[in-house]
Amino acid sequence: MSQLCMDPLKTCKSFSNFQASNPQFLVLPKLRFKPKNFSFACQSHMSGQNQSQKVVSLDALMDDGRKKEIFRVVEGSLLNCLSETNLQLTVPGIKSKIRGKVRDVYDSGEYLVLVTTDRQSAFDRILASIPFKGQVLNETSLWWFDRTQHITSNAVVAAPDRNVTIARKCSVFPVEFVVRGYVTGSTDTSLWTVYQNGIRNYCGNVLPDGMVKNQKLPQNILTPTTKAADHDEPVTPEEIVKRGLMTQEDFEEVNKRALSLFEYGQHVAADHGLILVDTKYEFGKSLDGSILLIDEVHTPDSSRYWISQSYAERFQNGLEPENVDKEFLRLWFKNHCNPYEDEVLPEAPKDLVCELAWRYISLYEMITNSEFQIPSSEEPVHERISRNVTSALSSLK
Repeated sequence: MSQLCMDPLKTCKSFSNFQASNPQFLVLPKLRFKPKNFSFACQSHMSGQNQSQKVVSLDALMDDGRKKEIFRVVEGSLLNCLSETNLQLTVPGIKSKIRGKVRDVYDSGEYLVLVTTDRQSAFDRILASIPFKGQVLNETSLWWFDRTQHITSNAVVAAPDRNVTIARKCSVFPVEFVVRGYVTGSTDTSLWTVYQNGIRNYCGNVLPDGMVKNQKLPQNILTPTTKAADHDEPVTPEEIVKRGLMTQEDFEEVNKRALSLFEYGQHVAADHGLILVDTKYEFGKSLDGSILLIDEVHTPDSSRYWISQSYAERFQNGLEPENVDKEFLRLWFKNHCNPYEDEVLPEAPKDLVCELAWRYISLYEMITNSEFQIPSSEEPVHERISRNVTSALSSLK
């Protein structure tokens, strides 16, 4: 297990107490906004059981005045995305920086400072910068971290800024726990792609014949991956243990937590008119040996979401589900270039960037049932982050 990686976090057991005593460090949503059109009822497509749930169609969202408001702000922020940070130059005590695809991670000694930028990645490449995306991911993860502590300890120490999480260092398992509920996807490693290629035993899971794209699996499955030279490599549970990536005991425990997190996420999503299709989790170990949930949780970057109300009809008619994640951006690039091999990629169109920003924000509002807080543009974002992180690190000493 690595000691320092792109997104290593370690939990603070007194997280709730820290919130109470240090409210200035937490940028948690104010639950005062109730999105429109959340009053329908339908049958859950996740559990197969009848239950009353709030649902909403993407078409209904399109007519919402909220979209016009967000589009206007997004269009005015296209040139002010948080694409790069350099806190090592502005924050005392910052020692080094690791630049990931989306996050910039800084070593401040006892703690790591994770800044979620607006960089948009897919196909293991940076495709564009999406206004407010970093804030959406950071605040969405904080929301889920807070609500999944009954399943697993998480890694949050403090959140001093809308784009920042502060964490302790820990040992990180070199395995991503990808959990899937449906046969879908468009990348080379997606479940639908490998299924189309005739694979019926994937990462230790036996898949039935005759399935079609976007169909619900008989049960949720785990398809773990590990990092190869320049891509994620599928791996079976047996290989994970045999290659020394994890012990059998640790794998079994993390496997149980990952499946429980996903099932819980599915139920929460269903209550908000969404289907949580698949996601990925990362875990690590604290110095005392506790297993911790790290990185991000159920964000539109790490997860695939569909609109539940329209899923059944669209599936029956062979149409793609309405999605509220980055899948449509992946499809645009696949239709306009070879994102795996082309050295230079086309620039994402402005309307596509604005649409993705809206979808990220709308997903945050649907999941949290709160209004996304647009940050003030009076203070440059890098100066704001530097000021807030400096204050937080000083208080944590």
